[in-house]
Amino acid sequence: MAHLDSEVTEECLREDLKFYFMNPCEKFRARQQIPWKMGLQILKIVMVTTQLVRFGLSNQLVVAFKEENTVAFKHLFLRGYSGVDEDEYSCSVYTQEDTYESIFFAISQFHQLRNLSLGTLGYGENEDNRIGLKVCKQHYKKGTMFPSNETLNIDSDIEIDCIHLDLQTLSKNPQDWKNSSFFRLAFYRLLQVEISFHLKGIDLQTIHSRELPDCYIFQNTIIFDNKAHSGKIKIYFDSDANIEECKDLNISGSIQRNTQYVLVFDAFVIVICLASLILCTRSIVLGLRLRKRFLNFFLEKYKRCVCNADQWEFINRWYILVIISDLMSIIGSILKMEIKAKNLTNYDLCSILLGTSTLFVWVGVIRYLGYFQAYNVLILTMQASLPKVLRFCACAGMIYLGYTFCGWIVLGPYHDKFENLNTVAECLFSLVNGDDMYATFAHIQQKSLLVWLFSRLYLYSFISLFIYMILSLFIAIITDSYDTIKKYQQNGFPVTDLQEFLKECGSKEKCQKESSAFLSCICCLRRNGSDDHLMLIN
Repeated sequence: MAHLDSEVTEECLREDLKFYFMNPCEKFRARQQIPWKMGLQILKIVMVTTQLVRFGLSNQLVVAFKEENTVAFKHLFLRGYSGVDEDEYSCSVYTQEDTYESIFFAISQFHQLRNLSLGTLGYGENEDNRIGLKVCKQHYKKGTMFPSNETLNIDSDIEIDCIHLDLQTLSKNPQDWKNSSFFRLAFYRLLQVEISFHLKGIDLQTIHSRELPDCYIFQNTIIFDNKAHSGKIKIYFDSDANIEECKDLNISGSIQRNTQYVLVFDAFVIVICLASLILCTRSIVLGLRLRKRFLNFFLEKYKRCVCNADQWEFINRWYILVIISDLMSIIGSILKMEIKAKNLTNYDLCSILLGTSTLFVWVGVIRYLGYFQAYNVLILTMQASLPKVLRFCACAGMIYLGYTFCGWIVLGPYHDKFENLNTVAECLFSLVNGDDMYATFAHIQQKSLLVWLFSRLYLYSFISLFIYMILSLFIAIITDSYDTIKKYQQNGFPVTDLQEFLKECGSKEKCQKESSAFLSCICCLRRNGSDDHLMLIN
């Protein structure tokens, strides 16, 4: 009697394992179980992608409004701005007179803003709840300098002096504040002059897209940088735009109704993602329970533990990816609804969440393509080669970092692509892909023959090492994994304990009736008998 119960337990376990590792179409054929998760994932792909496209179009308006205002501010407040930035700064001056005129020009333009600007702009309050300009200058505490005698006596402590110019002060005679002692600059001690002011604006272009407009606060800063004391003062313009809730919006028309429709659509996306999250979490819990049953049975019958590879088969990594995607979609949709209702203004965080979740949703489509043998080769090759590729990249990364630091410290003063670590890494990555090679060689400054010779040795060795050796080995690793998978498909995959257990067919195996022709067409065809040795991807 105990032996019979053991056989029944083993047969039930085998049947549950076989059903667990079936794809949705095979489950329908076996037990007429409708593939809810697959249908829900297909619906979610459509819903999430539609939501992302709508939000992307709205976000484009926000980005365009910020960028266009920054360009307009540069033309308004920078004297002699040509429309194109000089390197990383906007423009530069070379004489004391040009410096004074540039400072006074920015102040005067701020005072006359309402009569000059084409945008919907107004004055905003700064950190001190005051409206106007804040001008600060940094300079060394004291000192004397006589370059002709090579004499320098200076206190390196830095002093910061600030003055606030409100609209009432600017409305007076301009010579009153221009002749102030504050604007008498000792250029040999001067480090920088900073002009900061706040402006408010309303983005009306969203009305054409049937959306509620956003209110902006622009925190503008103009910096006259003289830290190098090289005879050239660099002028930097920075505009940081913050979106705030408009205090009083009264817009007639169909915009409010359109906003309600979008909010309902976002709520439906949340419901779909929540249902997907629950179903995938349930499947993972069932898989863990099934693994526990299999481990206990294997330990009792064979007196040994199951290998780690078989244990990991019960944890479906695709479900984990779907769960992460669902969580990000739910949080992103909530943020989007708050942004749409003008309760929040964090576009960047919402974009990251919705964009990443959509990426994971589309990557998850590979799981369903894996049900077909032709596409399964690609997936199995990626799975087999990934650990080797990661180990190889770790080793190659050490060499890459070495070249990055070396290029930065040696070629940085002579080549604009090697000025900082970030640009060096980007330049070397472009060289690995064969981009912009001639320009990298040609732009090196030939001021030092030793550095020029070193640059040739450096670039030739890097290109030869990474393109002809490391990149070729990288491709060889993937090719070797592909060849291995092809051989396994021809001769059979190595049989694990789990697969051996599943192959032990019970005599009482039941065959369910065939699925409907419609479902077979939209899902996948029945596997051929010669494909039984392939590992099913759940």
